[in-house]
Amino acid sequence: MSSITRTPLSALVLSPLLFGQAAPRPTTFPPVAPAREVTLTAIPGVIDAGARWKLVWQGMENADGIVGSSDGGLLFAQEQTNHILKLDKKDQVSVFLSNGHGNGAIAIGPKGRIIVVERTCTDPGAHPETCAEPTGIAALTPVRKVLANSFNGKGLGRVNDVVAAKDGNIYFTSGGAYRISPKGEVSTVGENLRTNGIMLSPDEKTLYITNGPVVAAFDRNPDGSVKNQREFGKLEGGGNGDGMEIDAAGRLYVTTNPGIQVLSPEGKYLGIIPTPRNAISVSFTGPGRKTLYVAAVGALDPDGKEHVTPAGVRNTAMSIYKIPVLTHGFAGRAK
Repeated sequence: MSSITRTPLSALVLSPLLFGQAAPRPTTFPPVAPAREVTLTAIPGVIDAGARWKLVWQGMENADGIVGSSDGGLLFAQEQTNHILKLDKKDQVSVFLSNGHGNGAIAIGPKGRIIVVERTCTDPGAHPETCAEPTGIAALTPVRKVLANSFNGKGLGRVNDVVAAKDGNIYFTSGGAYRISPKGEVSTVGENLRTNGIMLSPDEKTLYITNGPVVAAFDRNPDGSVKNQREFGKLEGGGNGDGMEIDAAGRLYVTTNPGIQVLSPEGKYLGIIPTPRNAISVSFTGPGRKTLYVAAVGALDPDGKEHVTPAGVRNTAMSIYKIPVLTHGFAGRAK
């Protein structure tokens, strides 16, 4: 288990006028729920009832947009430090990249290109009302390059999640959903969506997007545009969808406050894997991609007590857990 020392955000700031709306600094934040004991119920082909979560990392800065690396490690983004950190197969942590600007979710595109959502300095616990750097989507390798930071002349707002297709199209969420074509053109995806997580099917013919308590699906056209928006499945375990992952069989894994909810390739609700804390991001990695990792809200201080912050200060502490599963993640794409 490792902890990360808090480091300041970049001095660059972002005006809310670029977003087309005011962004007053909140003065109160909801308390973070403490860790809880969970009891697992078997989901055939997915997980045994006897499986147990293991805490492998916790820190005072967030751990968002987790994705498995090709060597069986796990990458996770830290908005507050501008780092992408890596957990290796022995759960040892190191700085993997440090050239991002408020990193959020991570995707690994063709040829191993690292792509992230960049929230710059819009952390609601900081001073977003004074921020002057646009948020956006950026590639961090081989060198940092901003891929998109506006649509129709307006800022993208606080960008959320991203997935990269093998054909060069990139899809991301920020309130709604968007596509960046291989030529760099930005267009909208779907309508009347309350988005968060985003994922592609193993054959990349279907795009999935969380829409509150349900998951929406779209058919992909050969050029990467989408059609046939529809409701794919309901999150019957409660809560709204956050991050998503997919296994080799095409089952979807959707994080919610109660845990990771599993949907069949046809959208049928298969059950929930309860998590020790409110889950926000999920990924398969490890040998054979047979270990499921989850990033969850909250952490313990070195004294073993729940980390809390003063009134008006957002609690960004997070924990990462792992658990063995019966299935394995899709190996044809990191995310």
